[in-house]
Parts: sequence; C-alpha cells; structure tokens
Amino acid sequence: MNQTEHQHIEPRLHDLGDGFVVRRMLPSAQRRSVGPFVFLDHVGPVDLAPGKGVDVRPHPHIGLSTMTYLFDGVFTHRDSMGVVQDIRPGAVNWMTAGRGVAHSERTPALERSAGHRLHGVQFWVGLPGGDAEVDPSFSHHSRDQLPEWIEDNDKVRIRLVAGEALDRRSPVPVYSRLFCLDVSLRDGGSLRVPDEFPERAVLVVEGSIELDGSAYEVHDMLVLGSDSPVVVKATGTARVIVLGGDPLDGPRHVWWNFVAASRERIDQAAADWKAGRFDAVPGETEFIPLPDK
Repeated sequence: MNQTEHQHIEPRLHDLGDGFVVRRMLPSAQRRSVGPFVFLDHVGPVDLAPGKGVDVRPHPHIGLSTMTYLFDGVFTHRDSMGVVQDIRPGAVNWMTAGRGVAHSERTPALERSAGHRLHGVQFWVGLPGGDAEVDPSFSHHSRDQLPEWIEDNDKVRIRLVAGEALDRRSPVPVYSRLFCLDVSLRDGGSLRVPDEFPERAVLVVEGSIELDGSAYEVHDMLVLGSDSPVVVKATGTARVIVLGGDPLDGPRHVWWNFVAASRERIDQAAADWKAGRFDAVPGETEFIPLPDK
C-alpha cells in the first residue's frame, strides 16, 4: 500500500451462535493488524426481541488484552480471576490475558427478558513480547472516568477510550503506545485524525462521513495512509471509532482466541484448553470446545 493511500477493509460476517452475527474487520485478507490492534469486531446494531440474548460461553485467551466497548446494550463479564462486571455504554472492560485467562460474556436477565438494542465494538490488542506472559488482570472504567470533550463549535464530541491522543490520556492500563477514540459528529462537524502514530484506522459505526472527498457509510473501515494528514467530516449525524498506534515488536500468530509470537505457544495453549488446564470461570458450567484446526 502506498503510504498516502487509504485501504478499505471488507468485513467478514461471523456467527457467534444462535444467529447472532458480527462483522469482523480485523484480521482480514487485506490487513492483519493496525498498530497493536490484531482483532476488531463491529457488533450490531441489532434489536434483540424479549427472551433473546447473547451467550458467549467461557473461552480462553493468551498473549493479548481484550476490550469491550458498547454504544447500546449491556454484557455481563465473568472470568477465571473471579471478576463479575457489567459493561454498559461508554464504559470500558479491559482484560489482559497474558499467560492465560478464560471468560464469558452474556446478556443479563433483565435485558434478556425485556429485549434490548445491542451495538458496540470488541478489540484484541497484542501484548509486546516482554509482557506476553504476564499474570492475567482486569480493570473496569466507567464512562465518567474517561476523558471527554467538545470541539469544532460543539459539533464534535470526543471520548478517549484507551491510550494517549490529542494531549489527553485514558486511565485504561495499556502495554504499548496506542489510542482509541469514540467520536460523535453533528452535520458538518470535522475531526483531524491524530497523526503522530504510524498506523491508524477509522471505522464508521453510525451515519456517514466524508474523507478525502469520498463518502463512507456504517460498517466501512479505512486504514489510513501513514504519512497523510486526514480530516473526517460528518455528512449528517455520524459516529466513528478512530484507533491506531505503534506496530508490535514482530509478527504475531492469531488462531482462535490465542495470540502469540510462535505457533508452538499457540499449540501449547490449545492443548491446555483441551485438557482443562485453564482455570475455570466461577459460576459457569458450559465452555466453548477447542475447534478443529
């Protein structure tokens, strides 16, 4: 890719079970990662009827941090460290797997009974080599703990979800130089994308935008040319996730829910999950079995 060109990512539809489908932006055939972000799902928007919910049964991770960030809806997170934490719009659940952790995410009983709208994004951030085997950890950050401000004559509202950008810093504990912004724009509002990072991307999650004279809609994702200043402009009301950072310190293998610098480490994690050597998630009796490679 020429450094001044932007790369359009074609998402893959991925069924999480019971007909609940997400759009997988990373990894893709066109692009394996953006900075340290090695995985990105756009979840919804979808309206779940009363009695319906999402049940992501316990499954393992190694070598990464996961982040769930919602625009609508709620998930209950449970993990093998004993953490039970609801995640609601504007807040962050940040779990670092390190040497290994298991977790589940499910729709709580109240929302399942009443029916609700679900919309959000989920990320995996690969860990630097020196941190790949750290002890697992979890942190929750409510919406009011994250930096949020207004720009462009009240036409742009920005929340710094993780990392550092635009002279602000999120309290979310990260292991590498990165940023993630949640940006809501009114008609005609514009944002200059931070350009101090070598890899950056824009995902449209609501409405439509204009970027370098071209129009983009919901579910469009662009990996930006690394040496080009970029301005995102709303055409109507819009919302975008803007993210990026420094590339990881070497290639990563991604298989199922595992991220590692070597295939041997992934093979070991797979064998450990199959043999039941990961710690269990308290209160859960189900689990997702190891898939065939």
